[in-house]
Amino acid sequence: MKHKIILGTLVCNLSCFAALLSPAYAENASQFGLKTSAAESTGEFTVTLQGTNLQDLYAYEAKISFDASKLEVINANTKIEGFSISPIVKNNEVTFAHTKVGSVSGEKGNLDMGTITFKAKKAGTSQLTWTSVKIVDHNLQNQSLALDKSFDFTKIFSDLVDHWAKTDVMSMVDKNIVEGMDDDHFAPDATVTRAQFATLIARALDLKSNSVQPPFTDVAVGSWYEDTVKKGYAAGLINGISDREFAPEKNISREEMAAMLMRAKSHVTGMRVEDMTSSSSLPFNDEDLISDWAKKVVQLAVDAGLMNGRTAEGFAPQGQATRAEAVVVLKRLLAGLK
Repeated sequence: MKHKIILGTLVCNLSCFAALLSPAYAENASQFGLKTSAAESTGEFTVTLQGTNLQDLYAYEAKISFDASKLEVINANTKIEGFSISPIVKNNEVTFAHTKVGSVSGEKGNLDMGTITFKAKKAGTSQLTWTSVKIVDHNLQNQSLALDKSFDFTKIFSDLVDHWAKTDVMSMVDKNIVEGMDDDHFAPDATVTRAQFATLIARALDLKSNSVQPPFTDVAVGSWYEDTVKKGYAAGLINGISDREFAPEKNISREEMAAMLMRAKSHVTGMRVEDMTSSSSLPFNDEDLISDWAKKVVQLAVDAGLMNGRTAEGFAPQGQATRAEAVVVLKRLLAGLK
C-alpha cells in the first residue's frame, strides 16, 4: 500500500517539507529539463521530462502548462518501474505522477523520467512550460521545485511541409491574419479572388468598418465580402475593373495584387502612389505584358522588395496569384511598415 500513499500525497498536493540545502548539496542538486521530438510537425509530438544528477527519485509529480484550445494530451508513460496515474488535464495544465513500488531505492543519475504525447488541434505555434515538479525519495521525504522550462511547437499544414512559402505562411497564421482551408490544409498553390485578397489586406492593416458605400453593383448586400470591400474602398486600397464592377469572385492577377499592395502602403505611409519613385528598371523579359495602368505599381512593388518574379526572367503580370504569394507579399508589406 506504500505506493498508493505516495500517489495520494502527490496527486492531492498534501503539505510537505523540504530540507534546507547546504552549499555543498546545492552544487550537486538535481536539474530538470525538457526534450521534444520536434519543433514542428503536422500533428503529434512528444515531450520528454529529463532529470539530471538525480539523488534518490522514488516518485514524482510533474505539471505542464499548455493551451488546451490548441493542444490535446494523448497519453503519458515512463520506463521507470512502478505505478503511474493517467495524465490529469485541468485548466490548461496536465499533471503526470509516477511512483516506484516496495522497499527499493530511488533512481540516481541522469534519466528520462517520462514522456507525454500531445496532438496539435490546429495549425500555428503553441508554448508548453514545465512549471513544477514534486519529488519523493525512498524515505518518503518530499521536495517541491518551481520550474520554468518552456518550448514552442508549431503545427504546420500538411501541404506546406516542403513548400517555399512555409515559414512566411506560418508566421502570418500566428498573427491571425490568414487561416487554412481546414485544420490540416492551406492550399498554398490555389488561386485567390479579388475579394479574398482585399480581405487579407483589410485584416493585415486592421481596417475599421465605415459607412462609405462603394459604387459596385456586383457586391451583394449580405455577402461575406461586403464589409471588406467597404473598408478597402474607403481606405483607397481597391478599385473596380470598371466604374460599377469590382469583380469580387474574379481571380486576382499578379499586377492587380501589386496595385493593391502599393495602395495599402500609401494608406499607411500617407504618401500617394503617384509621388512614389523607384530606383531601378524591371529586370523581366515579359515587361511588355504588364498593362499600361499597372507598369508603375509593378515597378514600385518589385523595387520595394514586396514582389519578385515568378522566375528570374519573368514577372507573369497576367498570371493568377496564389494563396502562398498573397500571404508572402502581405508579410513583406507589414515588415516594411514597421
